Amino acid sequence: MKQSRRTLIGLLTVTVIGLLMYLVAPSAVTTISTSTDSDLIKLPTFELESKFVALLSLIAMVIATGFSAYKVILKNQKSPKWVTIVFGFGLVVDVLVILFAGKTLTITSLLQGSLALAVPLIFGSLAGVLSERVGIVNIAIEGQLLAGAFVSALVASISHNLYAGLLGALVAGALVSWVLAVFSIKYVVDQIIVGVVLNVLLQGLTNFFFSTLMSSFPELNRPPRLEKIALPLLSQIPVIGPVLFYQTLIVYLMFIAVGTVWFVLFKTRWGLRVRSVGEYPKAADTVGINVFRTRYVSVIIGGALAGLGGSFFTLGQVGAFGKEMSNGAGYIALAALIFGRWNPIYAAFAALLFGFTENLRQLLSVVGSPVPSEVLEMLPYALTVIAVAGLVGKVTGPAASGKAYIKS
Repeated sequence: MKQSRRTLIGLLTVTVIGLLMYLVAPSAVTTISTSTDSDLIKLPTFELESKFVALLSLIAMVIATGFSAYKVILKNQKSPKWVTIVFGFGLVVDVLVILFAGKTLTITSLLQGSLALAVPLIFGSLAGVLSERVGIVNIAIEGQLLAGAFVSALVASISHNLYAGLLGALVAGALVSWVLAVFSIKYVVDQIIVGVVLNVLLQGLTNFFFSTLMSSFPELNRPPRLEKIALPLLSQIPVIGPVLFYQTLIVYLMFIAVGTVWFVLFKTRWGLRVRSVGEYPKAADTVGINVFRTRYVSVIIGGALAGLGGSFFTLGQVGAFGKEMSNGAGYIALAALIFGRWNPIYAAFAALLFGFTENLRQLLSVVGSPVPSEVLEMLPYALTVIAVAGLVGKVTGPAASGKAYIKS
């Protein structure tokens, strides 16, 4: 019930924000386009009056908050999840209509950009899930992303082969996670310290080789870029078609990775062993599970996925490696991991939320939003803090996460 009360307080706070948004909302028309030229079915273009939408959103917020208060305070029951979902959807529509007042917003472009920015975050959060579910805190996601980005660009440039670059990214991420595993499991070094050191080390190494090797030989930083692959018919579905089914190979691999990690963790014997090692390694050892081997394998697989996510920066987006190009994505992936409660699917949705806020910031900067640029810059990070500390509240990860296991 304590969590339900936190949710109610959050709804009340956002309702007050909704009231302020209504008061400052301009009287202008926002044009929302939902279709592209390639869609089989053309959806209409909507013109919404921002002040009116803000009023409807405020009314919906008040009703949802009142219903939640009725359930939590009077009935002493949990606030229904659908209330939060509807509340969040209405708030997002309200914010978009107000921020893009007098301008045109293309929903497909907004979602495509959000997914592109979320891809490394999703791979990073999967690495965190596999590591923490087995009891190892993976702070080194940032370093694994950087390693994957650098090695994929270098290998793909030398070999002129994208698949070789992707394989190099997998190996690079796995090697970084292997170092993390060795120091955390074999030498019982504090896992957070090891992760921070690896991040600093990888940042320094990639910057050094970029400034020396790649700057002196630019041909080593000219990898081929992945082309988008359109799935027949599916890519022509309005809105979701261009977003989900007209993507590069890495994005399709990401979809597969999220489903596979979830299935393996919760539907297989190996996943049960992983979760038992992360919760109570001594009991797992007692029934014959090799705790050390399970931890090594899970952490290394997670690192390989993070390395693959890093390759998206160079082979899927930019087409070249740049200094510190991960730009803190590894730490945002950690926030998505916590927000998603150590569940691969929930963590992926949390990463999509962070990608959405970052893409929204970029779009608002391009269209010339009246919102101060400093506010836009802090938007993704403010959402990270709110999501982890406010919306999620107190969450508990695997019981043995961060605790070294010493076999007696």
